[in-house]
Amino acid sequence: MAGRFEVPGCDKCRNPAIHHQIYSGRMMCGNHLSESVEKKVSKALRKQLVIPKGNNFTILVAISGGKDSAVLLERIVGTLGMRPDVTIIGGCVDEGIEGYRPPSLECARTLCEDLGVRFETVSYPELGFKEMDEVVVRMSELSEAKAPCSFCGVFRRQGINHLARRVEADVIALGHNLDDMAQTIMMNLQNGDLERTLRLAPHTYTPIEGIQPRIVPLRWIPEQEIHLYALHKKLPIHHEECPHGSGALRFRHRETIAWMESDVPGTRHGLLRMTDDIKALNAKSTENRPPPPSSCPECGEICSGEICKGCEMKKLLFD
Repeated sequence: MAGRFEVPGCDKCRNPAIHHQIYSGRMMCGNHLSESVEKKVSKALRKQLVIPKGNNFTILVAISGGKDSAVLLERIVGTLGMRPDVTIIGGCVDEGIEGYRPPSLECARTLCEDLGVRFETVSYPELGFKEMDEVVVRMSELSEAKAPCSFCGVFRRQGINHLARRVEADVIALGHNLDDMAQTIMMNLQNGDLERTLRLAPHTYTPIEGIQPRIVPLRWIPEQEIHLYALHKKLPIHHEECPHGSGALRFRHRETIAWMESDVPGTRHGLLRMTDDIKALNAKSTENRPPPPSSCPECGEICSGEICKGCEMKKLLFD
């Protein structure tokens, strides 16, 4: 029949494909896409996690209710959940965003229950911050315009640090995918910020004094593949974007990276490989390394200035 559309078959099994992996040329069905994701995460965990023998090892998985952290937790449990010496805990920061955080928090809680994982949460008021809905109102009164994400990102990092201390985590697992990593690298390049680039996770062999090391097992997996995997596995995920995130610089870099990748497939991988090479070269050098961070005199969090960014932003907003 004229105009009939035929679904291409998977390269491996000839079942209907759900994804064209353009950077490799492969057509993949749901099962073989899942197999690809699982292999990449397992390889990353073997490389990024160093679990000492004889002691219990605690991993705090930072979850939000979204697709990335859901896949991260499901894969860490699938890979390490049977080990008696490993404790896996899901930790969620409640920013206080009406209509967005409650349903996503419920997805995170449900996922932990389904996987048999302990669930921990902390709210901004518990950390001494105002809820983000109140922060956004206050920001509109400031003379200097800032995106809500610039505040929320700082507060969320402190929330994750707080949860890690609470559960005595040895390592924090973050759900940053390949697109996230490429966007961050581009933002650092735009700002000429080499120091932030050198501090990018994973911290397996480049620990930062004063904080638990981060691992990023999804860092080589594109966002689209993460989403398809979550749908294929029927994981409970919240699909909405944060209502305060539209003006963030990251959203513009998301568009830039997507355009670059469509024009030259493999661009995201190249940016990440370049960054890894820079970090490796820096690790071999003893010259020109930034001094270790100090503790904030007001709250104890690590900082590079007189006070930490969290305290600085609290003063800007509410003093």
